[in-house]
Amino acid sequence: MTNHPVTLAIPYHDPAGELTAALARSLPWIGERFAGVAVNASPETAPQALDLLRGAGAQVEQTPRMFVEGVAQMGAIRRAVVGQALRMGAAWLFYCDGDRLLHWVERYPDELAAALARIPAHDCTIFGRTPHAFASHPHTQVATEQIINNVFAAISGHDWDVTAAARGLSRRAAQAIVDGCAEDSFGVDAAWPLFLLRHDGFTLAEVKTEGLEFETAAQYEREVAAAGSEAAWKHRIDGDARRWAFRLTVARLEVAAMIPYQRPQTQSQ
Repeated sequence: MTNHPVTLAIPYHDPAGELTAALARSLPWIGERFAGVAVNASPETAPQALDLLRGAGAQVEQTPRMFVEGVAQMGAIRRAVVGQALRMGAAWLFYCDGDRLLHWVERYPDELAAALARIPAHDCTIFGRTPHAFASHPHTQVATEQIINNVFAAISGHDWDVTAAARGLSRRAAQAIVDGCAEDSFGVDAAWPLFLLRHDGFTLAEVKTEGLEFETAAQYEREVAAAGSEAAWKHRIDGDARRWAFRLTVARLEVAAMIPYQRPQTQSQ
């Protein structure tokens, strides 16, 4: 790994190895741009991916995935990998979900490089999506994630896209989160910035990006081909009530995680 100020922290889950080829293509780019790489991989992740990560110098830890109401406890996983990066001596961190990171590297590498350069400007940089990138997702995500963003804006006063799960963090902000923000659910999308906003001395900003567009279609090329097009495949997703139930569950968990941060006068009587 080269001597750059930002350490990468990612969770990684790919049991079928569908991301392995993209990982192999992306690792040289990643190795040139990060001071180190911390990976929290699920026990089910394909061994080939783990071998590639370790061979590139990444520090890989594996922890079981815990679930509540069928939803992974992503808050605990994200906090664990941020803590892992801190133990590696990170001065600045870039957290991003593994699949989103690979998509960003392959499709928008220049934008990602520019985004990384902006991280030291603030204690917390929320990487959101442009309207185009946000709209690229299935409606099951667009509709339910807009609810989360609306509630976040009402509580924080910031009209930010907080649900893309990509963050730049200073060491002190990351340490504060690990030590003091115990939210275990997907609710950390909003809880982490709200936690930092509640405490004086932390600076936060949002950066809109194209690279956080819908990344999942590239991982399901056979299914997309069988549907006839990506648009048809998304239409099938949006016609599945189970997908709506899952996304609504995630939205409810995320909104519930914001309740402790709302102002007293906004609470219902």
